[in-house]
Amino acid sequence: MFKKMTGDKIALLIIALPGILHFLIFKYIPLAGNWIAFQDFNLFKGIFGSEFVGLKHFVTMFTYEEFFNILRNTILLSFYAILFGFPAPLLLALLLNEVRKMWFKRPIQTLLYLPHFLSWVIVGGIFINLLDLQGIVNRVIGMFGAGPIDFLGQPDYFRPLIITISIWKEVGWGTIIYLAALSGINPHLYEAAMVDGAGRWRQMWSITIPSIMPAIIILFLLRVGNVLEANVEQVLIFLNPLNREVGEVIDTYVYRVGLLSAQFSFSTAIGLFQSIIGLSLVMFLNQLSRRTTGESIY
Repeated sequence: MFKKMTGDKIALLIIALPGILHFLIFKYIPLAGNWIAFQDFNLFKGIFGSEFVGLKHFVTMFTYEEFFNILRNTILLSFYAILFGFPAPLLLALLLNEVRKMWFKRPIQTLLYLPHFLSWVIVGGIFINLLDLQGIVNRVIGMFGAGPIDFLGQPDYFRPLIITISIWKEVGWGTIIYLAALSGINPHLYEAAMVDGAGRWRQMWSITIPSIMPAIIILFLLRVGNVLEANVEQVLIFLNPLNREVGEVIDTYVYRVGLLSAQFSFSTAIGLFQSIIGLSLVMFLNQLSRRTTGESIY
């Protein structure tokens, strides 16, 4: 096979080799570790010496009295993230696409990208200080005669707080793919639409959005695949005993009970459950998208 490959194909293979090795070493080979979900894994005995217990840990997971509340919290947080967080980069990209003054557009794009490069520890520290009972936000509220609000302690504020901060941090970075897709639209389409009397609004609905629909569909399907996964760093930073009832998600539960308590098999069973649900959703929605819009991941 390699004898028949031309120089260009060999060069492409060499370029792709680091990525292939990355996925092979860090994605595919570790899949074998899911076997410990069916064992009482002992760190000293290893995978081959630990006792096989079948579905014991899955039964424990589903019979745990708080599991369905944790599952509900995870689904709700992911649902709100998709509902409000997924359209945000698209809307921002469409707005930036309408800006014609490059001296204004480029600095705005740079400022919007910057929060993405801040770690959640830094972002969490900033907002914890801003939203503290003695923070700037409560001081401004106090200037209007209202009492301080415990944003970090009241469960009703937890989900809106998480979603809002997540959008603020990632919305600029999320526009990159959409802006790249927008730059690939044939400008002659807009010129023809202008000749026909179409305004900017009609051009957006008839040309812009249909042209970038493949990118929208693919990003949406990839986002749905992570519906049972929350940003564990972000949630852990803002999670406390006062809001744990609505803030505890599967990932934080795995960290708290599975890893800190060294229950490796139990935490692996939960992770395997998340992966199966995510894969099933992606496959179902991919087929649905292919039949309704003609666009799909594969």
